[in-house]
Amino acid sequence: MNKSILVLGAGRSSSSLIQYLLDTCGEQQWELIIGDNQPENAHEKIGGHKCGKALFFDINNESQSAEVIRHADLVISLLPPHFHPIVARHCLREGKHLVTASYVSDEMRGMHKEALEKNLIFLNECGLDPGIDHMSAMQVMDRIRKEGGAIHSFESFTGGLIAPQTDPENPWRYKFTWNPHNVVTAGQSTAKFLQEGEYKYIPYHQLFTRTTFVHVPGYGDFEGYANRDSLKYLEDYKLNGIKTMLRGTLRNDGFCAAWYAFVYLGCCDDTYKMEGVSNMTHRDFFGAFVNYDPDRTLEERIAKRCSLAIDGVEIQKLKWMGMFDYEPVGLEGGTPAQILVHILNKKWKLAPHDKDMIVMWHRFKFVQNNEQKEIQASLVVEGEDAVHTAMAKTVGLPLAIASKLILRNKIKKRGVVIPVDAEIYEPVLAELKMLGIELVEREM
Repeated sequence: MNKSILVLGAGRSSSSLIQYLLDTCGEQQWELIIGDNQPENAHEKIGGHKCGKALFFDINNESQSAEVIRHADLVISLLPPHFHPIVARHCLREGKHLVTASYVSDEMRGMHKEALEKNLIFLNECGLDPGIDHMSAMQVMDRIRKEGGAIHSFESFTGGLIAPQTDPENPWRYKFTWNPHNVVTAGQSTAKFLQEGEYKYIPYHQLFTRTTFVHVPGYGDFEGYANRDSLKYLEDYKLNGIKTMLRGTLRNDGFCAAWYAFVYLGCCDDTYKMEGVSNMTHRDFFGAFVNYDPDRTLEERIAKRCSLAIDGVEIQKLKWMGMFDYEPVGLEGGTPAQILVHILNKKWKLAPHDKDMIVMWHRFKFVQNNEQKEIQASLVVEGEDAVHTAMAKTVGLPLAIASKLILRNKIKKRGVVIPVDAEIYEPVLAELKMLGIELVEREM
């Protein structure tokens, strides 16, 4: 076998990636090695395929990590993002290409020069969001520019949701399809973006009160909230001088107003441990964040504190979630965020036959031939079940396709990069389209 791919991590987003790579390795006579600290996860996903091999992998064991990476030609890291720089340093020492779906950290960016010198590509942000969002947006924007258009506004939102037929009684229209802890702690840095030529900043405690309305034909109304720092992509997207630049996260209409209660009260805080957790009920947990008042019920105190109507849909959503129930939390200890994850997971964990849904939406406003024009584009993907999810497909397949292209020398780009060049996005998007993952455009 003349090529070897090493996948680090066999968790929830790896199923589609591993299946694609097993098929590819079968065709190319390559080898796929999957390293995980629970190798039974890797064995299960390999399913006895002749090209696959599972092994125990511990990124904290430096000598073992170096040995495993040394025998690969390309490494795909699905480990938690803070481990990527450790993997990257091994890849620099051993001369191996690296692909991840995670945001480029400052530490990773600092390896650009050495990766260039060693003729290596460290391709990051090549999953769904970030990933397909970059590629699909750049394809449209490069085409607009080629046709003489000048872009003055770009907005983009992506969300992992549940399919319409899944859990119809769930008023949130949401379940966990990604790391639950990351969902609960998401957005805890100030969002930065451009709006009509003005710099805008939204602190975390206001993030879910300032949303953008989004309509996707055939799927209904959604709302988007700003995500992290949109400004850092101005140069990558060749949008310096643009009036509006906003990237964000998509949720079903009405989600953010109810979620704001958790944020406003402090339930998403991950910086301290709570006391008395072993004896705590859901109701005790929620009540810990509002003042004692013998004359008001907890529901009334929560509603008043968060400026919600006691009979409004937000309180109804919180009741459906079980936040006012006397059910034991079921943990010995934890931070508010950890306890909230545990409670939410009782209702939001995907059941075996649940189907998730990815929704991505872009809006481009531009001037072409002295005319104001607008294109709205959307991508919708539904999962098959709780294992073969839309999230696993849309995160894993771009990683797998790009890795195949790198090993076949179809991508010449080197250094620490993201997939905003046509050399990368054109072939990846073309193959995704063949797999049923495609952006649909409408000129407004």
